[in-house]
Amino acid sequence: MTGGQEQPGALTAFQRALRTYARAGYPILYLVTAEEDRAVELMSEVLREPELAQRQPYVWSVSRGLCTLDFKPVDKKTADPKQILPALLAFPKPALFVLQDFHFFLDERSPAAPLVIRQLRDLVPAFKAARKTLVLVSSVLKLPPELEKDVTVVDLDLPREEELLRLLEETLEQVQGNPKVDVRLGPGDRELIVKGLLGLTRSEAENALAKVIVETSRIDPDDVDLLLAEKEQIIRKSGTLEFYSTPERFGSIGGLDLLKQWLRQRGSAFSEAARAFGLPNPRGLLLVGVPGCGKSLSAKAVAAEWRMPLLRFDLGKVFQGYVGQSEENMRRALKMAEGVAPCLLWIDEIEKGLAGARGESSDSGTSQRVFGSLLTWMEEKSAPVFVIATANDISALPPELMRKGRFDEIFFIDLPNARERSQILAIHLTKHHRDYSEFDVAEHARNTEGFSGAELESVVIAALYEAFAEGEQTQLEDRHLAQAISQTVPQSRSLKEAIDQLRLLARGRWRPASGEETVDEAQPEAPLAEPPPVAVKRRRIFEV
Repeated sequence: MTGGQEQPGALTAFQRALRTYARAGYPILYLVTAEEDRAVELMSEVLREPELAQRQPYVWSVSRGLCTLDFKPVDKKTADPKQILPALLAFPKPALFVLQDFHFFLDERSPAAPLVIRQLRDLVPAFKAARKTLVLVSSVLKLPPELEKDVTVVDLDLPREEELLRLLEETLEQVQGNPKVDVRLGPGDRELIVKGLLGLTRSEAENALAKVIVETSRIDPDDVDLLLAEKEQIIRKSGTLEFYSTPERFGSIGGLDLLKQWLRQRGSAFSEAARAFGLPNPRGLLLVGVPGCGKSLSAKAVAAEWRMPLLRFDLGKVFQGYVGQSEENMRRALKMAEGVAPCLLWIDEIEKGLAGARGESSDSGTSQRVFGSLLTWMEEKSAPVFVIATANDISALPPELMRKGRFDEIFFIDLPNARERSQILAIHLTKHHRDYSEFDVAEHARNTEGFSGAELESVVIAALYEAFAEGEQTQLEDRHLAQAISQTVPQSRSLKEAIDQLRLLARGRWRPASGEETVDEAQPEAPLAEPPPVAVKRRRIFEV
């Protein structure tokens, strides 16, 4: 495990915050988490501290009413949400009360909301003087404006490595002596499995380990892929993040040599050795440029090169639901990314997701608040989450996003030069099972000036259609490629004014992703620097 982390038995960051708030007399806390059992367990541990030993923990739900931790009812009538708060106000002893899923009764659509909100406000002065603390536990943050000044929001982070290691050890202890389960763990294997569990709740991690044991009858570091598959499903349930699996590598990208060099230098900078050397975690990268020239492809390739999970962040899905839901969606997505770290967070076409952030939207300021949350997180985040954002329309980006501190660097991806067009054509011919050396790639590169990488790929596909239409036995030839080129109108001509303006704007402002053309354009072809990627087929798991 990495240095500087909490030792087993030490209070977590959430527990330290809870201890401070309780001792300071904060009356109402709002804990945002889906892990009710874990939250109650951690809170009860805090109450064993000498300063808080007088307070006893109680849990309330609409199904049971107020109970002790072992579910012994205190008063069955308190199951009514309109009765519980007066009962807590009259409770004679110091205590910590945990109310589960109470947010339903704070919603303006609930008939009980006006009464419950007033009752909560009445609790504030009384709890401050009575050594009582109320903790609202919910998986969503739904706080009426009337309570904003009286309620303190607290987060429960996902389990970190120490807690997950303890969970793994507990699982190993449970299967110890079972002849049907083979435990194969060498030095360092426990850490490998624990890292595969990062980003899951404790319950999800327990389920994932149990699933591996049932499917494989073993605990083995080779089964980390199964844990990642489980993590992928859980992340997809978030709605705003997508676990993106891609076989693309830098060999799939023609040109962009300066960008590739920059990324390779930072690929190992997430290690403890880099921290000891004095390097901070890389923060992120903004790729701007002409559409179809490899921005999104570069983001996918970085994840494969660095062997990190790639999370695609759909900003459009953040803006939905009721008042306050957009801000909550943003907060939950960023917390989940931090839980999976180290990882890459890919925001494709970021200017579309932040279209209302410049004050031109009629959404009552929601876009600006969400954008502000993203900016603050990008600047203050300590978790190793590398943000890769892509943009086509620079004019739509707020200037606050572009300044240093948000990203490590801003690269401009221009239309490919002749050498890069040769590489791109060679890559796509190889992908479609052709030997690029049999074609006059250099001549085709000269005839495709102004073509983007996506348009060059389309040329190869169109030529294949032309050849196939002549008969299944027809071989793809240079004439098919030449015909496809002659029939293609690139964006650099159809949208000439817009693209010329973008290229002029980028000159001298942002770092170029490609070096200057130094190779004679008459070269026959540019050999591939790396072989094209091959998708790895996952091993099939059989029941035992």
